[in-house]
Amino acid sequence: MTWRPPTVGIVGAGQLARMTIQAAIPLDVRIVLLAADVDDSAAQIAPRVIVGSPDDRETLKDLAQRSDVITFDHELVNPASLAWLEAAGHQVWPSPSTMALAQDKRRQRRELGDAGFPMPSYANIDCLDALLAFGEGYDWRVVVKASSGGYDGRGVWMVDSPAEAEAVWRGAKSSGTVLLAEERLPLDLEFAILLARTPGGEIAVYPPVETVQRDGICHELRVPARIDADLGMEATRIARKIAEQIGMVGILGIEFFVSRGELYLNELAPRPHNSGHWTIDGAVTSQFEQHLRAVLDLPLGSPEQTGQAIVTLNLLGRGTADDPRFRLAEGLAAGDAHVHFYGKKARAGRKIGHVTAIDNSIEAASVRVWAVRNALFDVSGL
Repeated sequence: MTWRPPTVGIVGAGQLARMTIQAAIPLDVRIVLLAADVDDSAAQIAPRVIVGSPDDRETLKDLAQRSDVITFDHELVNPASLAWLEAAGHQVWPSPSTMALAQDKRRQRRELGDAGFPMPSYANIDCLDALLAFGEGYDWRVVVKASSGGYDGRGVWMVDSPAEAEAVWRGAKSSGTVLLAEERLPLDLEFAILLARTPGGEIAVYPPVETVQRDGICHELRVPARIDADLGMEATRIARKIAEQIGMVGILGIEFFVSRGELYLNELAPRPHNSGHWTIDGAVTSQFEQHLRAVLDLPLGSPEQTGQAIVTLNLLGRGTADDPRFRLAEGLAAGDAHVHFYGKKARAGRKIGHVTAIDNSIEAASVRVWAVRNALFDVSGL
């Protein structure tokens, strides 16, 4: 018998796909990418790349015919096209129905709210009057979100007045963006639960990770999260229930708020997630290896952390003239930490890499990771 490595097709070729390729190598798993451009982060290192759009069914079919299973590094794929592939006998994980739920924040709020999961007060916004009424009802402590397509602060607006509400509504109307509004909770902190689930229902759950957000973008991860043990257990219970309810296969990231000591569900993402980057260096099994194991229906690995405290910093670009890759030597010399670059141009505000440090305390790990970050950007500190 001749060994034939399994092949996973990935729709998307960003940094998540890039790190999945790295995890696939020791398992002898082959990866085929559907990339928008040959210069995409993962396409730079992948030997098998299809360049095209997931909006084109023939391109998706080409990917499926080269793969044993299809998965994703983003949610921007038409679920009807995925259902078409599934009906033709191709394996798609997460399933088209799971992907459809992930794309629609209105549907998430309705279905998960109806199931009894805790979440902020919200309303679907179909006219300016509805937005104004919601804002008045919550004393203009309001977050307005695009129901689909938003990420990293895009498609999210903090609205503090009727004038701001009107500006957001007019912009959304002109672009055809569907909106919902939520009460803006006073936050104690934000954290995420990351888990993996196989087609047979095996689940592995990572420790809660605290996510430090600025302007809607995750800047820092801390494990362990500063949350009460009972709250962490409840979030884990909720995450398991959601994964089972939506039939998740693969990695699922679920974001939570803690407000006045109470737990609220924020959003979910059915793919490797930014909150799991710490697992590459700080867990027995990285989220990327775990995702491959899950979609290939292999036994899951241990999600346990390998050190007492882990801190990960996202590296955000400050402009193409200030590319930290030129200072890699200085960064590596600044401390014992793990540097990961994504092969991206250093445009301002763009995630171009991350740095992870492991130590005996969050404070000690933070000192080390910031020393490396500051050396990479040639600053004395913040």
